[in-house]
Amino acid sequence: MLELETLKELLTLPRRIVITTHHKPDGDAMGSSLGLYNYLIQKGHHVRVITPSDYPVFLQWMPNNTEVLIYPQQIELSNTFIAEAELVFCLDFNALNRIYEMGVQIQESPAKKVMIDHHLEPQDFDDYRYWSINACSTAQLVYEFIVQVMEEPELINKDVATCLYTGIMTDSGSFRFPTTTPRVHIIVADLITRGAENWKIHQLVYDNFSESRLRFLGYCLLNKLVVLPEYKTAYFSVSAEELKRFTITTGDSEGLVNYALTINGIKLAALIIERPDTVKLSLRSTGDFPANEICKKYFKGGGHRNAAGGQSDLSLDDTVLKFKEILIEYKSLLIQ
Repeated sequence: MLELETLKELLTLPRRIVITTHHKPDGDAMGSSLGLYNYLIQKGHHVRVITPSDYPVFLQWMPNNTEVLIYPQQIELSNTFIAEAELVFCLDFNALNRIYEMGVQIQESPAKKVMIDHHLEPQDFDDYRYWSINACSTAQLVYEFIVQVMEEPELINKDVATCLYTGIMTDSGSFRFPTTTPRVHIIVADLITRGAENWKIHQLVYDNFSESRLRFLGYCLLNKLVVLPEYKTAYFSVSAEELKRFTITTGDSEGLVNYALTINGIKLAALIIERPDTVKLSLRSTGDFPANEICKKYFKGGGHRNAAGGQSDLSLDDTVLKFKEILIEYKSLLIQ
């Protein structure tokens, strides 16, 4: 691993830079990526953000979002930028399989790779690393990278502040998760001072859904919620047919799993959802229960202790059965 001081030196001259993030980017992924983009262009760098998939409409209002390339839609152009890049910033993920087909292109690129991330167990594909599992979000780490490593807080303008605030707000659960430390509030206060309109950002992210999404949410709460009090667990399972019925698009199911966790006494919540090529799982937990361990051990995934994801090659019904069988193993942790 190379020293960050060397990276700081590299960034004193204009470079060809690609920024990328994980598949199906969330608020932190896009907020950190566009926040870094809006910082680097002020220094004269030639920068492109390339995402490995599409992302929700409610994240497409951020400054310079129009400059983002979606890899599956512009493969040839994206590959050209990756091949010609001198630096590739990899944000909010720490394993190349998290960016699917793009991972091969990034690995083969002669560019130096820079990882900025807060997830457990990073793989060693990077040359430079700014990483901490104690950060509430990658956007927090991008802020610290600009302020502490690059020593350029004056370049956090309104565009940068807006994007980084979005990332911190979404990945901290609107500042309610345990990772929301006093340090996070100090950073957020600085971002507001530098132009982030906190009320407006919250409205654009959380009050920007379609009517069909709201009806889908009501349908799931009424018909799809299963509570297992003996395991202090609740879950939703949603079929591909149900997604089609409500014309669900990318991001419309985001946050659904958290409703199960709001039930008094529930310690583990799951959303098990049938996608075209696989069954996806999103797990949320409270306290010390290791949601990430279940995803890593049984569902080819991982994440944070209280927020993790995975996937299954089984059918939707069989995946639900497997999940319920796993709960037997963790019962002592769940009921304590």
